[in-house]
Amino acid sequence: MPQNTKKPNNPMPKEWLAKDHSLGYIASYKPFNFVDGEGVRCSLYVSGCLFNCPGCYNKIAQNFHFGHPYTQELEDQIIKDMSESYVQGLTLLGGEPFLNTQVCIQLCKRVRKEFGHDKDIWSWTGYKWDELMKESDDKLELLSLLDILVDDRFMLDKKDLTLQFRGSSNQRIIDVPKSLAQNEVVIWDKLVR
Repeated sequence: MPQNTKKPNNPMPKEWLAKDHSLGYIASYKPFNFVDGEGVRCSLYVSGCLFNCPGCYNKIAQNFHFGHPYTQELEDQIIKDMSESYVQGLTLLGGEPFLNTQVCIQLCKRVRKEFGHDKDIWSWTGYKWDELMKESDDKLELLSLLDILVDDRFMLDKKDLTLQFRGSSNQRIIDVPKSLAQNEVVIWDKLVR
C-alpha cells in the first residue's frame, strides 16, 4: 500500500488494554520545555503505542521495550522539577499514555497530591474522546486526572504544522473537566487557530 494511503490502526472498545501491553517503560523525560503544552512543562514520554500512525514524529517510542523502566527515582525527580515556581505543569506523551496507565495514573495522582490543581496536567492520545468514553476503567481514571487532552490519531493527509499544539487538523485540544461535567467535548478556551 502506498505510504500516502496508509491509515493508523483503529481499535475496538477495550481491545487494547494497558495491562496486556505496557511494560512500564519510559522513552524519555524532558524537564523545563515549552513545546508540549502551555507554559513551561515537564514532559514524560512513555514507551509503547499500537496506533502506528503513518508519519508519527516519535516512531521509536511506539516500541513498548524502548527506553528504560519507570522508577521511583524518576518520579521523585519529576516532582522536584515541577516544584519550581515557573513550571506550569506535567505533560504525558509517547508512545501512548492511555496504553501506559499504570505509570501515568501513579504519576498524576502524585502530582495532584503534591500540587493539587496549582499545576496542570496535559496529555496527548491517539484515542478520540468518544472512543475513550467506551474504554476500560483505567483509561477513564487517567482521563479524570487530566486538565487538557489533545485527542485523535495523527493523520498525515491532515498534517498542518501551523496548528497550536497539534500535528494534524483532526486533532482537538479538549478541556477535560468541563467536557466530563457537560458530557460533551468542550474545546480549550485558549485555542488559537
